[in-house]
Formats: sequence, C-alpha cells, structure tokens
Amino acid sequence: MSTREESSGNDPVITGRDQLVAYFAGGEKAPDRWRIGTEHEKFVYRKADHRAPSYAEPGGIRDLLMGLTRFGWRPIEENGVVIALAGPDGTVSLEPAGQLELSGAPLDNLHQTCAETGRHLQQVKAVGDELGLGFLGLGMWPDKRRDELPIMPKGRYAIMLNHMPRVGSMGLDMMLRTCTIQVNLDYQSEADMVKKFRVGLALQPLATALFANSPFTEGKPNGLLSYRSHIWSDTDPARTGMLPFVFEDGFGYERYADYALDVPMYFVFRDGKYIDVAGQSFRDFLDGRLPALPGELPRLSDWADHLSTAFPEVRLKTFLEMRGADGGPWNKICALPALWVGLLYDGTALDAAWDLVRHWTLDERQALRDAVPKLALDAPAPGGGTLGDIAGTVLDIASAGLNARARLDGGGDSEAGFLEPLRRNVASGKVPAQRLLDLYNGEWAGDLSKVYDSYSF
Repeated sequence: MSTREESSGNDPVITGRDQLVAYFAGGEKAPDRWRIGTEHEKFVYRKADHRAPSYAEPGGIRDLLMGLTRFGWRPIEENGVVIALAGPDGTVSLEPAGQLELSGAPLDNLHQTCAETGRHLQQVKAVGDELGLGFLGLGMWPDKRRDELPIMPKGRYAIMLNHMPRVGSMGLDMMLRTCTIQVNLDYQSEADMVKKFRVGLALQPLATALFANSPFTEGKPNGLLSYRSHIWSDTDPARTGMLPFVFEDGFGYERYADYALDVPMYFVFRDGKYIDVAGQSFRDFLDGRLPALPGELPRLSDWADHLSTAFPEVRLKTFLEMRGADGGPWNKICALPALWVGLLYDGTALDAAWDLVRHWTLDERQALRDAVPKLALDAPAPGGGTLGDIAGTVLDIASAGLNARARLDGGGDSEAGFLEPLRRNVASGKVPAQRLLDLYNGEWAGDLSKVYDSYSF
C-alpha cells in the first residue's frame, strides 16, 4: 500500500469535480514515455523458528529497514518512526503485518525490471542473513493465524484494521496474511485507458489463475488454489470487484471519478498524522462538510490518497494497476509485468486481446472471476472450454506484443523470454499452487514447514 510523505507546495485545493477528472487526464503520456512499474511483496520470517518478526524487536523489521540503508536507501519516517525507504529503485515499504514490498521505479523495459528485482532481493537477503531473517514468496501465509502476526506502526493501518471487520469477514486476512505482485502501466489518452482497462479487467482472472499460489491456511490445504483472490470476495464490496460499469458505453475518466467518489473514505492526512474518517464521504469533503474537518476542502493529495483506498481488480490513478496475481518466486515477479506489457503496450496485441474478450458478458466475466480461486486454469471459460484452453492464445498475443516492442538485452534477447514460466504452467496444466499441493501430499508428507526451504528467495 502507499507510503505517504508530506505534500509539496504544489498541492492545490480542490474546488470542483473537474479537477478530480483532470487528475486522470494528467497521467496521459506519449507511447515513447510509457514505463513499467512493478510492485512485489514477500513474507518476512525468522529462520530459527519461522515466526513473523515484530517491528521493534532486535533483528526485526525496523532493523531490516535500517540495514538496507547501506545500499543507498533513504529512511521515510512517520511520527519519528521509520516506516519505509526511498531510493533510485523506487520505494521499500511495509504492509500491515510486516510484509516487505518493493514498489519499483518506472522503467523502460522488462530487462531493467528484472535487474531491479534482482538487486532488491540480493540486498534484502544480505541484510536478512545477518539478522537471521528469511523471505517467503507465496500469496498467503501458509501457516500463520492472524493473532500470531505483528502490526506495523503506520497510522493508516490502524484505521483500516479498525474499519475492516465492519464491512467484510476477510479484510483483516487481506491486510495481514497476503502478498501480491502488481504492475503499473501508462496510457496515451482516455480512449487508450478505456481499452486497456477493459482488457485488463476481463483477463485479470487469467493472471490470477497463472499466478495462483496460496493453497494453505493455518498449516493445512484450504481447498482453493488462490485463497488470496478468494479473500477479496468478502473484504469490502464498496471498494472491490470487477467494476461492470467499465464495460458500459461512455465509460471514461468522469465515470471512474464518480465511482471513486462513491467509495467511502478511510482517512485524511494532515500535519504528519492520519485522521480517521472511515465511512465518511469524499463528496461531503468536496462541499466542506466532512464531519472530521468541518469547513475544510480537500487538496489534490487527498484525492490521490483516496484513490489508493479503492481495491478493484484493476485500479486507475494516473496509471493503470493490474492487481490480480498472488505473490511468488523471482521468475514470477518478472513474468507478471511481461504478461501485461505484452498485451497492453503494443497496438496490434491490444486489439487482438480485446477481440478475444469483447463479447464476454457481465455474467460471464463475473462467473470466471468467481471460479478461478478454486479451479485456476480449469475454470470454465466464456464460450465453452476452460481458461486453460485460451491461456496459450493469450500468451502468444503477449509474446508477439513483446517481440514487436523490440526491447533487447545485451545478448539480443527480447522481453518475451520472461513469459516462459507461464508457458510452462499452461503446458503442464498446473499452476504454482497445484505444484505446492503435490509436494505437500508427496515428498513433504504433510510437513508444511518444508515450504520455507523450497519457496524462500
């Protein structure tokens, strides 16, 4: 989740709805300026006993952050407490229970993305080895109860942890027990944003299936392949889901702004502190009628904060976020942006992907989304067959898109090679969670502690 610093002087007061809409238009970029921003989270554990370390304990999360400063990272504080790091490779931040996230820098190509990921993992492993910490690449804690997990000292998390049980049964699981991989991508115009948003939403269940990697809860199989994805089905319906309106005629910046205005607020950030406004209305804020700040109007940074508290499968800010994948190992971190860059950053590929999904109905898209956490590639696809039957076609489209971009590394290889882990999933018919279950039921003989040896970075 976002890490907030004090706003710069360029933080205008919002006096009308047109500024909210203009915020999205401000993200438009010419294709030669399109970049790739990759985010990935991992679980931190003590090697000695697999316990999740607290923030302040010796050798815990704070010491991990401070240890990373030797690599040029700058500490970011909240109320005098270091809660994130900033540097040339983006931001290192903390999820609510200490999951460590790299929000990578905006990069030109996937070779740079994979190099960035490699640098980050080398750094955290170097510090982790000194502190006795390991890092696990899964979509959900396989063996931890909520009450075994620490809470990080970030103001927004205290507000969210208090609010989540009011609106869904699994919001605390989302915050405390899950990890994901995401990619942030640019758009050229409103029409380009709309097309990418629609393709991204329709095919997000395929990404969920290909990256499904959370089949265990509290030490036992949970009956699903992506329990992380299932968690979102009862987290907070006001801010999650497949957003049917994205496929309606006339969808664009204004319609998304209206959606975001209907999402209840969590907080307002003022003078370095988070003010709890959970459940209150940004529309009231626009009118100066927010109960927590009577008479005060929002600033542009408040709108940016608010947009970060909606959690649909694809999210619009001044870029598009693809949000459907479980956390996973190193090669999966590189594969997720490869999939979406291939589909969305080449016009021919984008057209082909849209032709594949444009006739899917609202009910078909939702049925696919609902089936994937349990069935992954075996989920029934719109029009017949399974999701696995169309996965190869989608990967071929993405590969063609990456080859057309012609971003080659020093050895002359295109970005399409980063799709290979996904091709292996499709060829075998097995996603990562199914391989985990095979190990659990086979050579691990039901001993889930073996996951720490096999799935750590």
